[in-house]
Amino acid sequence: MNRNLALEFVRVTEMAAIASARLMGRGDEKAADQAAVDAMRAMLDSVDCQGVVVIGEGERDEAPMLYIGEKVGTGSGPELEIALDPLEGTTICAKGGQNAISVMAIASKGCLLHAPDTYMNKLAVGPEAKGCIDIKLSPTENLARIADRKKCRIQDLTAVILDRPRHADLIAEVRKSGARIHLIGDGDVSAAIATANPDSGVDVLFGIGGAPEGVIAAAALRCLGGEIQGLLVPRHQEEIDRAKAMGILDITKVLTIDDMAKGNVMFCATGVTDGSFLEGVLFKRWGCITHSIVMRSETGTIRRIKAEHHFDRKPRY
Repeated sequence: MNRNLALEFVRVTEMAAIASARLMGRGDEKAADQAAVDAMRAMLDSVDCQGVVVIGEGERDEAPMLYIGEKVGTGSGPELEIALDPLEGTTICAKGGQNAISVMAIASKGCLLHAPDTYMNKLAVGPEAKGCIDIKLSPTENLARIADRKKCRIQDLTAVILDRPRHADLIAEVRKSGARIHLIGDGDVSAAIATANPDSGVDVLFGIGGAPEGVIAAAALRCLGGEIQGLLVPRHQEEIDRAKAMGILDITKVLTIDDMAKGNVMFCATGVTDGSFLEGVLFKRWGCITHSIVMRSETGTIRRIKAEHHFDRKPRY
C-alpha cells in the first residue's frame, strides 16, 4: 500500500470527527452517528482506491451507507479492505464524555477478518506482554503471566473492562486476584490500544465487546506490536449462520491477531471528544483543530497529526 494513502485516509476520519463533534453532549446518539457516517462517506469517495467495506455500520438492509460489502473510493487505484467506525463511542459523544473517536483500518484485499455484527470475548496486551497470554485460560492465570513477563506483582497491573452486567463474574475475579480495574462505559477500541501505550497505565483489556471493534483494534495493535486474541460469542443461530457465510466456519476457534488483521495494515483515528488516547475536536471562530494518529505496520511509523481546519476554505461538516 502506498504510504501516501495513510494521509488520505486520515482526512476521512478528520471530517467524520468534526461532523460528529458538532453534536457532542446533545443527547442524540443517532444524529451524531449519522453525521459521522455522512461525512466519512463523502470523503471516502475522494480517495483513489478500489475499497470494500468489510467492517461497517451493518448489513446492506440495515445501513443505507457504509454497509458491509459497500464499494468506496474513486474506483481506481489499489484494491483495499476497510474496517471502519465513523463514531466509536456514540453514547460517549452524545453525553459529552471522554474517548470518542472516528477510526479506520485499511489493508490489502484478503487481509482483514470479515466479522459479523456479533459479540467477541477479547484479551489484549501491549508489546511487553506479547506472546504470554491465552484467552482460554482464566483472567487470574493471564494476569499472573502478564505480571511475570513485566516483572511486577499482579497488584501493580491495571485491567480495563467494559462496565456491563455480563462482566460481573469477570470483574469479581479480577478484583479477587488483586489487580486494579478501570471500568469504561464504551470505547473498547481505544481501551485495547491503551494497553500498548506505556504511559496509559493500562496493562490488559478483558471482556466481551463488539466483534467488528475487535478487528479494528487488531489492526492498531499490529502496528504497535501488541497482541489481541478473540472468541466469537454469538447470541443466536442467525449470528452463527452469518459468521459462517462470511467465512468463519469454526465459531469456537481462537482468533489471533493474524486471523483478524494480517499483512501490511494501516490504522488512523481522530479524536471526537477529549480522551487519554487523542484530544477531541476544538472549535474556534475560524474553524477547528483536530488531533489524529496514523500508523503503518510495515514500517512501524506512528504519526501524530495536529491539523487546523479553516471553514472559509473547506466544507463545513
